[in-house]
Amino acid sequence: MKKCMDSENLHKRIRKVVGQLQAVDRMVDEDMPCEDVLAQISAASSALHKIGQVVLEGHIRHCVRDGIQHGDADKTIEGFTKAVERFANMK
Repeated sequence: MKKCMDSENLHKRIRKVVGQLQAVDRMVDEDMPCEDVLAQISAASSALHKIGQVVLEGHIRHCVRDGIQHGDADKTIEGFTKAVERFANMK
């Protein structure tokens, strides 16, 4: 996976989500309004979804392209289909 991903970008995004989730945890302890907690959860969820997009894009640009050009196209397409299904199931 490292060869097809900008790992620094992914780590930065992951740290952001971790921080957002820690903020949610603090908000619960501080008895913050539900609307504020939900807004923070929504932001973390959106950021996590974006991480999935970045991973999927890297997979397409590198793994899928390389697999079709230099490997087994059918196996590559099968793997790509599985990746898209997993991404689509992110909620």
